[in-house]
Amino acid sequence: MKTAKNKWSLLLLILAGIVLGGFLGQLLGDMAAFSWLNFGQTFGLTSPVILDLGIMTITFALTIRITIAGILGVVIAVLIYRLL
Repeated sequence: MKTAKNKWSLLLLILAGIVLGGFLGQLLGDMAAFSWLNFGQTFGLTSPVILDLGIMTITFALTIRITIAGILGVVIAVLIYRLL
């Protein structure tokens, strides 16, 4: 009997795929044969936004880097989810 799949497990697997894919892209990106894994686009706030409230200072910054290795990690995570 097959149980219903949990959407939280899909989210967790996708996040793990992004992290592991990015890690492998950084690790293998220096090698000539795997340099294409590190190809991607970075977007977000390049310099942080600072909100000074007098007694407290809050700094906002967000940068997202999408690489081929991260996309491959997400695809593998979704395939693993479908096999569960």
